[in-house]
Amino acid sequence: MDIDLSDDQRAIHENVSQICAQFGDDYWTKCDEEARFPEEYYTLMAQNGWLGITMPEDVGGANLGVTEAAIMMHACTMSGGGYAAASALHINMFGPHAIVVHGSPEQKQRWLTPLVAGKEKACFGVTEPDAGLDTTSIKTFAERRNNGYIVNGRKMWTSTGQEAEKILLLTRTTPKEDCVKPTDGMTLFYTDLDRTKVEVKRIKKMGRAAVDSNAVFIDGLFIPDEDRVGEEGQGFKYILDSLNPERILVGIEAVGLGRDALSRAAQYARDRVVFGRPIGQNQGVQHPLAESWTLLESAYWMCMRAAFLYDAGKPCGAEANAAKFLSARAGFDATTKAVMTHGGMGYAKEYQVERLFRESMLPLIAPVTEQMILSFIAERVLDLPKSY
Repeated sequence: MDIDLSDDQRAIHENVSQICAQFGDDYWTKCDEEARFPEEYYTLMAQNGWLGITMPEDVGGANLGVTEAAIMMHACTMSGGGYAAASALHINMFGPHAIVVHGSPEQKQRWLTPLVAGKEKACFGVTEPDAGLDTTSIKTFAERRNNGYIVNGRKMWTSTGQEAEKILLLTRTTPKEDCVKPTDGMTLFYTDLDRTKVEVKRIKKMGRAAVDSNAVFIDGLFIPDEDRVGEEGQGFKYILDSLNPERILVGIEAVGLGRDALSRAAQYARDRVVFGRPIGQNQGVQHPLAESWTLLESAYWMCMRAAFLYDAGKPCGAEANAAKFLSARAGFDATTKAVMTHGGMGYAKEYQVERLFRESMLPLIAPVTEQMILSFIAERVLDLPKSY
């Protein structure tokens, strides 16, 4: 068995890395400190065709798989931009997949073509303040009208809501208590983010300030029938198409973040001389960094295994969840050790590792917690009884 990247896949990594190299530490520091969207980076990635790597060719995409998207996103985070670089593009990688699978030909042309070209941005409205990971308990409701729906409700942690022209919105069209199954009665829309009916309030947060996260308040938003994705009441099934790719991509992005931090730590350990010798000569510094390498390497190939299974059309729920679990821990471990290797300077913004450390908390929490992942694997792989 040959476990390696193909020449084309290596080319993806190299080409994306070359683009990312044009945006150095000063650029990402400024975006972080000013909480400013990395528009120049986003535009250049769009101009080079990377926003459509997984999209169909007839809408301007490359029609490649999650494996290639994972290689791309790993290059983005490994090149110094961290989760700001990843999250600026992330919605294009997994969010529109429900449209690709369940949208009409007209919808795909109307929605995906400007998204791939970088002419429109979208946000993802699923999570709610009172539901969290219990998606079946969302309360945002779309009431049927003659030629569409009127929507009222709230969404939480909606990324890029300050920048987006469109929103992929999951609602209830039938109350949960009136459904045979809790997953029934939810409907998915892709529609204009009409700011006369939708208030998007930025959340100040620990890291990744360059890409906004928001609380969203929807009050009387009209959505026409032509902006509904697929059939009414089937929305929950449609978003499942995006969940495994999202876990894989978030995971491999954490690996890239961790590898960047590890590289910086190793360089500092070679350069920093204390008591007449580089600190990297001391096993107390060497061994933690070497251990981080092993964890990151293992997590990387778990992500690639999950991506391979997804692209092959094989079941990959356990692998995708495991990839996200292992990668988040490996990334956090690497950034923590990078800060500690730098000592006092690890606490300084100058060396960047504090920024990477703050961002490494994100994949530990989102898009699904470690506890939910472990429960899934316990039940689906180990055949243990449901715990909640």
